[in-house]
Amino acid sequence: MSETAELLDAINYHRETLAQQGMGVLGAWALLNFVVSGWFIANRPRSGERYYFHQMNVAWNVVNLALAVWGILRARPLHVAGLSLAESLAAQSSLESILLFNAGLDVAYIATGAWLRARAATTAQLPERLSGFGRSLWVQGGFLLLFDVGLYVLYHRYAAQLLALVA
Repeated sequence: MSETAELLDAINYHRETLAQQGMGVLGAWALLNFVVSGWFIANRPRSGERYYFHQMNVAWNVVNLALAVWGILRARPLHVAGLSLAESLAAQSSLESILLFNAGLDVAYIATGAWLRARAATTAQLPERLSGFGRSLWVQGGFLLLFDVGLYVLYHRYAAQLLALVA
């Protein structure tokens, strides 16, 4: 095996390991939300902004946990040996694109949360639900924005290493 092939295999291994670890962080966030918000829902009155905040957190993190499990299963650091440079660059580009797209969605979640909270101030019909859901979107969208941008920054360093192999 050539030195370049060994280097490519090492880059791919570390890149996939980072993706897997990132999904572990997302899964841990989801589980933390289930524990805290699940406890709150089970042990507090079923009304008020705080109840709806925690209700939305539980619902939101069903999706986060599903994505984390899917991502962990999809990342295969022990099975990337032998990928060509073109395949490696394509995989790199694909995850970077997903992370940047998700960051845009995260901003939309935060904006939607702000809209819900503003709407709560002007409606008589369950304003506490709109306010609680809006606050949850702020928290979840904010975490996801930090997560997606942070993972992108960490992951992007492998793009430079892959591109260095092109020359």
